[in-house]
Amino acid sequence: MEKIIVIGGGAGGLELVTRLSRALGKRGKAHITLVDRSRTHVWKPLLHEVAAGVIDKQSDGVEYGIHASRYGYEFQLGNVSKVDPELNCLYLDPMLDDDGSEILPARSLSYDTLVVAAGSVSNDFGTPGVAEHAFFLDSLKQAERFHTALLNQLLKKDYQKDFDKKLSIGIVGGGATGTELAAQLHYIGDLAKSYGMPNMSADRLSITIIEAGPRILPALPERISNAARAALYKINVNVKEDTRVAEATEQGFVTAEGNLIEADLMVWAAGVKAPEFVQAIPGVEHNRIGQIVVNGFLQTPQHENIYVIGDSCGMMQENGKWVPPRAQSAHQMAERVAKNIINRHKDAGPQPFSYTDYGSLVHFSKYSTVGSLMGKLSNNNMFIEGRLAKLVYVSLYSFHLLAVHGRLKGALTLLSRKVGSLLGPKFKLH
Repeated sequence: MEKIIVIGGGAGGLELVTRLSRALGKRGKAHITLVDRSRTHVWKPLLHEVAAGVIDKQSDGVEYGIHASRYGYEFQLGNVSKVDPELNCLYLDPMLDDDGSEILPARSLSYDTLVVAAGSVSNDFGTPGVAEHAFFLDSLKQAERFHTALLNQLLKKDYQKDFDKKLSIGIVGGGATGTELAAQLHYIGDLAKSYGMPNMSADRLSITIIEAGPRILPALPERISNAARAALYKINVNVKEDTRVAEATEQGFVTAEGNLIEADLMVWAAGVKAPEFVQAIPGVEHNRIGQIVVNGFLQTPQHENIYVIGDSCGMMQENGKWVPPRAQSAHQMAERVAKNIINRHKDAGPQPFSYTDYGSLVHFSKYSTVGSLMGKLSNNNMFIEGRLAKLVYVSLYSFHLLAVHGRLKGALTLLSRKVGSLLGPKFKLH
C-alpha cells in the first residue's frame, strides 16, 4: 500500500488529505498521514481575527485528530526537523511539555509520496530587535499569544484612566494581514467597553501601519490600495508609506531615518519565507525566499515523488512571475495534486497545474470590504466594495469549510457559526 505523507494542515494541506482519504484511504489504496505541529487547524486568513479576539479556535477551528478519525487518515503531532529525499524519510523533533519533560520522543516516518504543504513564516529580513520585541501571526499559537498581550494592555489602559495617553500599536507591513488587523483592533477598542472595560474606546488607541513600499497592499491594484487607505483613515488608523524599519526596541520601531514610532504592542507582518526545514531540504532547488522550485506538475524535478503546494511552493508562471503565496493558490494546488495522485492509481496521466487569479478581497472588520474579481468570476478586473465584496469574502471561507467537511457537515458548521456570531460574545476574553 502506498504511504502518502502530507506535511502541514493549512488551507491546502487539510483539503488535500481530505480528498485523498475519500478517494484512496477509505478504499484501502493508500495510507494517508498528516503531520502538523499544532493540534488545531484555523484558516490562516482568519488568524488576525483570533489575534484581535473576535473569533476563537473552539468555534472556527478543526481538530486534526477528530477530523482524521472521521476521514480515515493518520494524524502525527510534531515539528518536522529534517527531510531526507534520498531515504524517503522525514524526522520529527521530540515533543516537550511546558516544563521541558518529554511527551513524545524524536520520530522518523518513511514515505512513498511526500507533499510539502508547510506554508510560510514571517520574514523579518534580519532586522535587529524584531524577533525579541515584535509579535508574528504565522500560527494559531502566535495569534493567541498576541491576544493575551492585547487583553493585558487593554485592562492596564482601562485601569489607568489617563485619557491623554493612548495604547499605541505598531504594525509593520501594509499587506492584507496588517491592514485587516488594524481595522479589527480599532473595532475591539470600542467593543471592550461592553466587556468589563468601561473606560476603553477606540479613541484611546493609536494604531500605525508602517509600509516600506510606496503604497499599502502593493500586490493588489492601485484602486484597491487607495480605497483601503481611505477606509483606514476614516477610522483614524495612521498609515506611513515609504517608511522602512531599521530596528525594533522596547519603545517601538526605529525607522531608517532614525525616527522612533512608539508602540506598546508591535506586530511584524511584512514579507514571508519558507520554514527553515523546507529551506534545508537537500537535493532540491530553492528560490530567494526559500520556496522549493517545482515543475508544471508541482513536483520537484530532482525527486518526482515529492510534491509542493501552497506558500512553500515556488512555481514560475509563463508570464515570468511566481504563483503568489495566497490561500486561493493553495486551494487550487491541493485540488490539482489530489487529482494527479488519484489518477495515478487509475493509470491515468497527470495534468499540469495552471493558476487562475480570481482576484483579492480585504475585509476591514465591520467598516468596509474592498477588492477585485478576476478570472472566471469576471471577464475583466472588476472593482467591488461594500456588501457585495463582503458577501464574496465570506463565501471564500465557506468554500474552504465545504471542502474540509463535506457539503452536509460544512453547511451545518456554517449555520452553527452564524448562530454563534449572533448569540455568542463579540469579543473573547480568554
